[in-house]
Amino acid sequence: MNRLAIFGFIIVAVLVLAAIFAPVIARQDIGTTHTSERYQSPSAEHWFGTDATGRDVFARTVYGARVSLQVGFIVVIISALVGTILGALSGFYGGMIDRFISGYVFNVFLAFPGLLLAIALVAFLGKGLDKLILALCVIGWVGYARLIRGQVLKVREYDFVQAARALGAGDLRIIVKHILPNAIQPLIVQASLGMAGAVLSEASLSFLGLGVQEPTPSWGKMIDDARLAMQSAPHALIFPGIAIALTVLAFNFIGDGLREYLDPRQRKR
Repeated sequence: MNRLAIFGFIIVAVLVLAAIFAPVIARQDIGTTHTSERYQSPSAEHWFGTDATGRDVFARTVYGARVSLQVGFIVVIISALVGTILGALSGFYGGMIDRFISGYVFNVFLAFPGLLLAIALVAFLGKGLDKLILALCVIGWVGYARLIRGQVLKVREYDFVQAARALGAGDLRIIVKHILPNAIQPLIVQASLGMAGAVLSEASLSFLGLGVQEPTPSWGKMIDDARLAMQSAPHALIFPGIAIALTVLAFNFIGDGLREYLDPRQRKR
């Protein structure tokens, strides 16, 4: 695996550890406001400075990793699971089932820009982390379903699948035991790239005020709160921005590294 992928794994490992041990790493209170300490520059007491209400930016950035990773992992797991089931059914059975799922259901969801559909869903369902996750799952499963459908259409014609069918294996056994294990590799790459997309989407919706609500820290919400003081207190915006950029970059590096590792042709190249 290339060095950039290893670098991405290191960043993700650091983020996961920071999210798990946030109470130990960031001892400052993330919810209590101190208006007398607003927009203080980085110092020994406040490593990343303070925000508009005097809260420690470092502590909120560390706790913000919990929200971003939680959203990313849950959205990817649910989207991949739903997409795998529907894509496998569509690709395996074909005919009317494939025409309905890929011809109608896929196109309905793909007809709307993803982020705009998420904004509409969150505005309809209401604000909150659970509503945000649901909205991102609704717009995220289609990409996994299309990918798995294409893989299943290819793998179902292989000789070992035809042999299993000739031996009397049922459809469920063929899909689970023979087709999906040989079609899952691209899904792993897509999932790592989907993590980056979910983190970025969560930050975007929180920036618009449609994500998690106070006092729960979110990198997107932190940027929104600090944008009016961009010139006088840039630290309040820079550090959560760097956290978003590093997280998205790390998952993209991992996705590229996995694609290269799982594809023998790219590995030779």
